[in-house]
Formats: sequence, C-alpha cells, structure tokens
Amino acid sequence: MSQNLRASSFFAVALALAGCGANGRVPPAGAGGRDTGAAQPATGAGEPTVTLTGNVHPLARAAFDQGAIDPETRVERLLLLLQSSPAQQAALDEVVDAQQDPNSPLYRHWLTPSEFGARFGADDEQLAQVTSWLTAQGFNVDEIAAGRRLVIFSGEAGQVFRAFNTELHRYRVDGGEHVANAEDPQIPAALAAVVEGVVSLHDFRRQSEIATRRPLDADPEYTAGSTHYLFPADFATIYDLNPLYGSGTDGAGVSIAIAGRSNISVSDVAKFRATAGLAPNSATVTLAGSDPGLVADDQEEATLDVEWSGAVAPAAAVQLVVASSTATTDGVDLAAAYIVNHAMAQVVSVSYGSCEQEMGASELAFYDGLWEQAASEGMSVFVASGDAGAAGCAAPTDTTGAGTAVNGLCSSPYSTCVGGTEFNEGKNAAQYWAAGNTVGYGSALRYISEQVWNESASNGGTGLWASGGGASVVYAQPAWQAAVSGASEANGMRAVPDVALAAADHDGYFMVEDGSYWIASGTSASAPAFAGLMALVNEKHGAAQGNANPELYSLANAPGKPFHLTPSGNNSVPGVAGFRAIGLDYNLATGLGSVDGALLAQEWGAGRTVAPVTPRRTGCVASDLFYLRCKPPLRPPVIGRGIGAR
Repeated sequence: MSQNLRASSFFAVALALAGCGANGRVPPAGAGGRDTGAAQPATGAGEPTVTLTGNVHPLARAAFDQGAIDPETRVERLLLLLQSSPAQQAALDEVVDAQQDPNSPLYRHWLTPSEFGARFGADDEQLAQVTSWLTAQGFNVDEIAAGRRLVIFSGEAGQVFRAFNTELHRYRVDGGEHVANAEDPQIPAALAAVVEGVVSLHDFRRQSEIATRRPLDADPEYTAGSTHYLFPADFATIYDLNPLYGSGTDGAGVSIAIAGRSNISVSDVAKFRATAGLAPNSATVTLAGSDPGLVADDQEEATLDVEWSGAVAPAAAVQLVVASSTATTDGVDLAAAYIVNHAMAQVVSVSYGSCEQEMGASELAFYDGLWEQAASEGMSVFVASGDAGAAGCAAPTDTTGAGTAVNGLCSSPYSTCVGGTEFNEGKNAAQYWAAGNTVGYGSALRYISEQVWNESASNGGTGLWASGGGASVVYAQPAWQAAVSGASEANGMRAVPDVALAAADHDGYFMVEDGSYWIASGTSASAPAFAGLMALVNEKHGAAQGNANPELYSLANAPGKPFHLTPSGNNSVPGVAGFRAIGLDYNLATGLGSVDGALLAQEWGAGRTVAPVTPRRTGCVASDLFYLRCKPPLRPPVIGRGIGAR
C-alpha cells in the first residue's frame, strides 16, 4: 500500500502528549493504555467501562471507511492479552536479569511455560472471571495459553461490538479492502486490573521481510562473471563456520522454531539440502490451528527461513510453526504465541514486521511480554530488522518514505534484531571468489569486507531496499547496550538492529521453492541465518542461552570480540535520512555488525563482567514526526455508555 497514506495518518495524531505512568513504557502517538477522562453517567447497559486507548490502526480512518461488516461475520482466534500485577512484573524482570547473571543462583535456570504462568500469569480466579465474561458475551473460549497471559477466543463481529463497544468496519485503502475496529475497545472496569487488551482487531498484516526473489536457470552454475550467489558452503567460509563443523559442532541436539503463516513443501527443503551438499535433515511442520495450505509470498518466506536456519546449523531440528491468519488476527502472532507457550525450541526466528507507529498499544505489549516470557524459558529470539532502511513504516517497493521508524516485533530488548550488510569486494572480486565451484557450489575464498546493505534508489538501486534500523520510540536503552560506543546515537532509546549478516541482492541467498531454484535477499535471510549461528553456540556450550543481547553486547568490549565492524555505508532512503556506519562498535544500520562464527562460539561468555540490568521503562521523549504519549497509570474507570450500548 502507499506509504504516503500511512505517513499522513501519523500526522493526524501528532502533538499528543500525556504524563508517564509508573511503568514508563513509551508507546507512540495514538497508543496509550486506559482512558483517564472524568467519570460520566452510565447509559445503556450501565456497566462501568474502561477504554483501551491507542488500539485503532492508523489506516482505519473515516476517509477510507466503507461501513460496518455483517454482525454475523465470524472472527476467529482473537487474542485477549492479560497483564501481570505490578509486583509480578517487577519480579519477572528481576528473574530474567538474574538468569543472565553468572553470579546469580538463577543463572540459566529456565522456566517452563507452566512455571511461568504459575508465577507471573493470571491466577485461577482471574482466569475464571475473564472466561466467564467472554462466554457470557457469546464467545467460544478456544484456549488459555500455558503462560496464563493469553486467552484465545472466537465469535462473531456483533459479539465483538457488544463485548468491546467497537464495530468492525471495512476500509478501502489504496485499492485493497481491510477489516478493522472503528474505535478503541472498551472492557468492563471489573476486568481492568487483569486485561491488557485485544492484541488485534484488524487485518493489516505483518510485512514479510524478504526483499527479492528471482529465478535461476535449472543448472546451478552459480559462479559466473561478477555474479556470486550465497550457498551454505560460501556462508560457512565467509563467516568462519568450518572450524565448528570440523570439530563436530553442527547444531545437533538444538531446536530452531520458525514462526510462519504458510505451510511449505518439505520436498523443497530436501532438494535444497541435496543441491547444497548437506546431509538429509527434514524439517517438522507444526500446525497452530488450521492448516492455511501454501499461501503465496508467505510460502517463500517460510521456505527461506527453514532452509537457511538449517543450512547454518545443518544438524539442528528445525520446526516450522504455522498458523492461519483470520479476519482480525495475524497468523504470525498466533504462531509466535504457540512457540513460546509450548516451549517449542531453544532458538526462534521471525522474519516479519510492523513498524512501532502502526502497532497498537496491545500489540506492542503483546510482543514485549511474549519475548520476555521466551527469555525466561531460555529461548533466544531473532527477528528481521526490515528492508526499507530507516523508513520502517514504508514498504521496500515504495518510491519514498516518510519518517524514521523501526520494526516493533524486534525493538523489545528481549529479542535480537538482525539487520543487513552487503559484501564490498570493490574491484578485487577475484581475491574473494574462486572462478569455479567446489562441492556444494561454494566459491567464496575468505571473509569479505561488508558495508551497510543499501540497494535503494538513494544508492543506485530502486525503491527503499536497505537494512532496517534506528531508534525505538517505545523502549528505553538497556544498560548493556548503552555501554557500547556508537549506541548513544539513539539518544537514550533502544537501538536496533543488534547484529547483521549479508542481506543484499548483490550476493543473494540460494533457495529452492516449488522444486525450482531461486535467489532471495533481505533481512528475511539474515535473521534465520543468525538463528542458525545461535544454535551452534547453544550446542558448543551445552545449554540454551536465553536472551542473546546481554552477551552479544558484552562481547563488543571483550578482548576477543567476534564482530566484523561495518566501516561504511548508510540506510538512508528516498525521503528519509538514515544512519551511517563510521567504524564504531555500534551503528543504527547494522548494529554490532556481522560475526566470525567460530570466534563467537569460542568467546561466548568471556565478556560478561556485570549483571545485564534491563532498565527499559523510562520517561517520555519526542520523535522526529510527532510527540509521544506515555502509557498512563491505571485510574478510576470512565463510567461510559455501557458495553454494547449506543
């Protein structure tokens, strides 16, 4: 869709500013939490209500409104997000930090989903209160997540209106039709202490971060002229994985979960591995609900993620968790929740995104809470930073962006955000690439210097194709990040990406889909590849590692740092000035840079000197597009017109 439309919606909510709550989270303009207006007489049903502000999508605008949908329209697998008490949240934050502190008795003592739920989720009485209310509104309660922070429920559009006092409307945006709630939802005041909100009441989908995919000839003679495609053998040479493979470290005993919303053909994975000279190792597909089948675009995303996470960790158990999207819930959200609440893997990879400014308050809270739960369970989560450079709310195919933004699925400090680099051989390609291929079609000879991936129209390419990165407008900068040179450019806010790997079409990744050979690029490739690297680290150290960020940043100051600093480039795109790499330890386009895989595994744990405190909840700041409104503390409810009344 046109990002000009997206940008104008941001200015419509500009200049909103309110006080910060005790938790100090900083959602973007339009996000906020609870309505804190003065109490009013109840009308209609007369039940005191609380409005969950900041939960209308920016494109659900009157100018695009086509009217309410049929009240009998089915809305399946809605996610009701529950919140911990302040005491529970404080205790959880302490536990997750202690799990990363070598001096703590809780060091790497991971929780199970049920243990997490018992300590930090809703109790039996609260769950009974919530589920009884949902069933009284006519909904079916499909599942209570093991972590006790999510209730999955289904019903009809009319029931959504009666329960949450907001209609679902159709919106025509840039020629496409969407469904979204027209107003912020409301909940009974009696539930306000336990219900955070409905994660999503719209179908503006997460964006796949696969940049390009183009076909190859049937005969894979991939080293020709100045064109060099990445095969697993090339990746292993460039990022120094062969010493690990030679010593028997190949991901055996480690599991990697991929969040997807399309099934795949496992025969494609088998052909990919056979062509690349990898031993057979079939991926497992787990359905989190109904099978969506093979979904265009999402199939190539899931296939790429499965093939390349398993290419880097060739003996790891790769599991694709697939969930169908519904009229109001993204399959990526459902798949991610399933992975965490079923403890599916030690390493998680997600190649989708939505910019923070387009995510509602409940969506942001959902991912921050989910990734913190994942960290408490020992999971290391890797998320693609995006493919539109500094213009994170734009689509890479747009001709211009409109303001800086980052991916809200990876800006939480509990996920590792993976950006993109581009090999910079200059005029010396023969020093880095052989004239012919070895077994598995490898031709890379050594590490190749990298620059920021930028193939946008600002750098001689097209569109906005470049490494996503910038400063969050939601999360404060954790102490472990602030200590690294260059991170101060984020002005006290969480900076992303954290790390990067090759992502350019200049040297795209080989893949197989529908039995044919393709080349793919983007941070959709670098994220699963880094997940594979983490699987090697896990095997090398014999245990799950949880949130990788504290250790990664500690290694930036260690004597044997494993990072390849990015000396040049930027992620500026048409319409948006981005961020430069100038050789510091960190930059807002490629993070800490790419890694020497063998050195990363060897040095893991060597850089830690202090506990990794994550003080991310601080005060308000202003962005370059609009003032931000902090989430207010819970106050007495608004006595409104009553749930379902007009």
